[in-house]
Amino acid sequence: MQPDRRPLNRLERAAAYGVLGWGTEVAFTAVQGVVNGTSRDWRLRGHSYLWMLPIYGLLAFLYEPLHDRMRERPAWQRGFAYASGFLACELATGTAIRRAVGLVPWDYTGRSRFAMAHGTVRLDYAPFWALAGLLIERLDDGLREAPLRMPARAGA
Repeated sequence: MQPDRRPLNRLERAAAYGVLGWGTEVAFTAVQGVVNGTSRDWRLRGHSYLWMLPIYGLLAFLYEPLHDRMRERPAWQRGFAYASGFLACELATGTAIRRAVGLVPWDYTGRSRFAMAHGTVRLDYAPFWALAGLLIERLDDGLREAPLRMPARAGA
């Protein structure tokens, strides 16, 4: 007998976004130092923060509804909306963490002339966020279609 299947619910997709975001951030930070010349460490050690799991998980609650509304729009409009949303989320979560613990884990202060809002956002990352948003469209669709296998019920 084939086990039952059901789609992932929003909370399960949030967990998936959180874990995938963590992994992507670790890979990005590992390569970034070597590419921009601030590190010669070819072990490519990346890093992230525990704060990032729920922040990336917000994609299920904030990005998915935006993606649904923007599906028929041209790519440049979707990219602009995604970049704006990611920057706003980075500002809001960075500000909230700063108020809670006194600092922003990813503080950009002094690392770019485009750092704003006390180091919580970098405007020069907007093109990256636009591209990321466009790529996440496929991930969003895939996670919504991915079936979760349910264990067979005893006695069924």
